[in-house]
Amino acid sequence: MSRVVVVGASAAGLAAVETLRREGYEGAISLVGDEPHAPYDRPPLSKQILSGEWNPKRLPLRPYADLDALGLDLRLGAAATGLDTADRTVLLADGERVAYDGLIVATGVRPRRLPGEGPQHVLRTVNDALALRHRLGAGRRLAVVGAGFLGAEAAAVAAGLGVRVTLIEPAPVPLAHAVGAEVGDVLSRAHLEHGVDLRTGVAVAEVTEGGVRLADGTLIEAEDVLVAIGSHPNTEWLADSGLTVGDGLVCDAYCAAGPGVYGAGDVARWYNPLFGTEMRIEHRTHAAEQGMAAARNLLHPGEGKPFAPVPYFWSDQYDMKIQAYGYLRGHDEVAVVEGELAQRRFVAVYRTGDRVTGVLAVGMPPKAIRRWRQSIATGSTWEETVPAAESA
Repeated sequence: MSRVVVVGASAAGLAAVETLRREGYEGAISLVGDEPHAPYDRPPLSKQILSGEWNPKRLPLRPYADLDALGLDLRLGAAATGLDTADRTVLLADGERVAYDGLIVATGVRPRRLPGEGPQHVLRTVNDALALRHRLGAGRRLAVVGAGFLGAEAAAVAAGLGVRVTLIEPAPVPLAHAVGAEVGDVLSRAHLEHGVDLRTGVAVAEVTEGGVRLADGTLIEAEDVLVAIGSHPNTEWLADSGLTVGDGLVCDAYCAAGPGVYGAGDVARWYNPLFGTEMRIEHRTHAAEQGMAAARNLLHPGEGKPFAPVPYFWSDQYDMKIQAYGYLRGHDEVAVVEGELAQRRFVAVYRTGDRVTGVLAVGMPPKAIRRWRQSIATGSTWEETVPAAESA
């Protein structure tokens, strides 16, 4: 193998190219990214960048000197528009074709949008974050559609800036699909205590010139609207490639999507043998871990290891530090094993079937959940691990 192409100058793409070099690969590496920026960190966009606490110059994941040391063919501002797996070439928007022996797809996702003629903000790129930041100020009105992690973080930052925030969520509580109703109620109370007008169990019909219109016809007036209702995996450029696409690039347990092609990061849907299911994870730590795994398995296809991580994510909202390990979606039971929900300082453990599959902590030190990570990683049963827990 003499040339590897990594499409996606992201956290996953950067981790992949660095791993290739660490593993001793000396061939050519092309790193292709559709943004003009070198790989940068995205979690601060909805926190430190939106609040104005950070200058965007702090976002790059590596200084250019470190990128230069990797000996990359760095192609920024060059979107991939097609893939020919027979000829093993990636087609770029400018018409150029980049040949590969091995390919890692790390093209990430893009935000979903709502119908309507009114302007709407999204929050995926540094330019998105800066555009919204410049609109926020005391007394202004912001409607945030979607109370997932991204929407909740942005609402918390805006409220801290004195913005009058309306947070709209179709589920009964924020993050109900992931953390459950009881933990979601804790997050709801935090928003309400900080002056956010939280509207749950309601749907948005459209974005208008003056705000958002709900499905029942109610108009929520706002100078700005942030839409945080999920994402679309960036897989359109793979449409005629012969690779399987379905809510992401479909990969096996080794992150392989086809001969010599691997997926990593937000765009990759792969089979995680630890949980016995396909998943697609949109969290920063996971992106780097999967980028490394994809690179190793690309270099050593006959000796590769299944990628079976315990996913990790975190979120900062108001004075709450939220941390979680595992796969919380579709859980059957939640138990608080330490602290109290009412105090917003607790550890909650999640059961799916007879196994411990997740743990979430709010306001607790990292060590409080590390032992639960081990229980998840080893497939410990609920009965042997959580004998004295009280269901939330």
